[in-house]
Amino acid sequence: MPIEAALIKPVVDALLGLFRQGDNLRLKHNAEAALREAIRELLLANPDDNKAEARIAIAKAAGILSEDVVLAEDMLKKHRATKARTTGKGATGRKRKPAAVKTSTPDKPEKPAPKKPAEPAAKKAAKKT
Repeated sequence: MPIEAALIKPVVDALLGLFRQGDNLRLKHNAEAALREAIRELLLANPDDNKAEARIAIAKAAGILSEDVVLAEDMLKKHRATKARTTGKGATGRKRKPAAVKTSTPDKPEKPAPKKPAEPAAKKAAKKT
């Protein structure tokens, strides 16, 4: 019996090691896919910065240290710089006109024009004929 127990432990350890390697490979594969998605997101016209940053963080956490990570981080940094520089500009690039300033004095409120009294119905009928 003790001989069988001694043989089982190395076999179980080897199987657990293989499963960990499979998990690590799957983790790296998913991280590489997330990195590709981050680069693809940053190439869009209106990318989501937070989503791209999260995917880059996933790739870093998985231990991927390739030029793709550096490229994605550089793209994210450049996009944020461009976004900050263009925030608030109109589509045509023209400057905004300042709001019209009212010149009335606050002490005297504006009075509405006096209303003309309504004519009686008999006078209206007489004018039409």
